[in-house]
Amino acid sequence: MGSYAKKVICEELGAPQNSVVNCTPLEDFGGKHPDPNLTYAADLVTEMAKGHYDFGAAFDGDGDRNMILGKSAFFVTPSDSLAVLAHYLECIPYFKETGVKGYARSMPTSGAVDRVAKAKNQTCFEVPTGWKFFGNLMDAGRLSLCGEESFGTGSDHIREKDGLWAVLAWLSVLANQNCSVEECIKKHWQTYGRNFYTRFGKFFIV
Repeated sequence: MGSYAKKVICEELGAPQNSVVNCTPLEDFGGKHPDPNLTYAADLVTEMAKGHYDFGAAFDGDGDRNMILGKSAFFVTPSDSLAVLAHYLECIPYFKETGVKGYARSMPTSGAVDRVAKAKNQTCFEVPTGWKFFGNLMDAGRLSLCGEESFGTGSDHIREKDGLWAVLAWLSVLANQNCSVEECIKKHWQTYGRNFYTRFGKFFIV
């Protein structure tokens, strides 16, 4: 993922080279755990908590998972991230052309995106854990956006999770709304209410 992040974020979007870190591909991930969450991306959380940066994101090794942080390390849960993108999907040029066909989430993911679907009169599918179930809906032309609570987000532009796409989608939303990550999330909660979920080992409460 590091090579793609450098190319897109620095070369294409013009961000400084020091905007991306840990981007050299290594067999052992530099001794770090590759999953993007508050525990394994603690260095990013610590840096964002200083309040110097407005937006932060972490990816896993192959870039299919993503974590979004706002200023002062404001954490966006994967379920809220999916719901916010669903609400603002039409502001992204790709969906202006293709239209929105529907949303989907895995069973353990909170029902936040369901609320958006109901408000927008869109179909929202709940599927078992496993990305192949999203792929089936994409093949059937029933799905534009999907995600899971394990930090995976995707759309029908590719039949797989795409963490970098999710981050670019978030940047599009923030530019369109001219707001911060925290403002965007809190506005979403005010509109739709807030969903809570907790993972206990292999069990979920949604």
